[in-house]
Amino acid sequence: MTTIATDTFTTAATATTAKTGTSTSATKTADIMGKEDFLTLLVAQLQNQDPLNPDDPTEFTAQLAQFSSLEQLYNLNESMAGLTTAQANSEKLSALSLIGKEVSYNGSSFTFEGDPVAVGYQLDGIASGVTLSIQDADGRTVKTLEAADTELKTGNHFITWDGTDMDGETVADGSYKIVLSATAATSGGSVAAAPLISSEVTGVDLSNGMLTTKAGEVLFNNLIRVTESANSQVSALMNSTSTSKPATTTETATGTVAAITADNTASKDDEQTAQDIITNYIKTL
Repeated sequence: MTTIATDTFTTAATATTAKTGTSTSATKTADIMGKEDFLTLLVAQLQNQDPLNPDDPTEFTAQLAQFSSLEQLYNLNESMAGLTTAQANSEKLSALSLIGKEVSYNGSSFTFEGDPVAVGYQLDGIASGVTLSIQDADGRTVKTLEAADTELKTGNHFITWDGTDMDGETVADGSYKIVLSATAATSGGSVAAAPLISSEVTGVDLSNGMLTTKAGEVLFNNLIRVTESANSQVSALMNSTSTSKPATTTETATGTVAAITADNTASKDDEQTAQDIITNYIKTL
């Protein structure tokens, strides 16, 4: 291949720099080298070749092949960037379907706002005992929960904290933290425990994919389980039962409550079970 004078490349680089409006320094020019710069240098090489000793066609063909590969890689990079953006947007939109669902996720910090909170733990082995300590923002332990003997196997387990302290008084609203202590079932063995939280999704922040729950915020990628919330299940039972069962209304101080009456003619066990669930739920209102 014929060697090209240094001033030829300097002229081509200067023309490219003037077109892009960047600095003429060699370092900055190298940083912005792209397909247009490559084509400019290739054209400059053809214009300044020695007519008596032209470039080897074989090497020229190889340079064109390199230019084609560069073009394809550039387009592939743009396509991958667009695919990544589309995937991120798809995950954000799919998160909208989680509103009203019960989600479980890894985390130790949560927000208490007066309602019971489902706190839990994840075991990687069998334990002989697990203790959950609920601490306030100042690090003081306000409640200690002991896991039942039936909740010591490998897997995920949850305990509902009603928001009361050791004296039975309701704690103040605010931020709290779970501190776990697990003892292995076998002598000399070890078991790891990770804190879990389960709460209902109330909103989604599409700017960062963050889910808002009654117990705080959590990233979509941190979810380990999604289920129907208890409120959704009760609502579905009420809708399915009210179409076939008579109901009476009772006036209360808080408004009108529909009391579902038991139908003695019910012939299916699942229908009777649904009626019992609704009756017990209404009694708690």
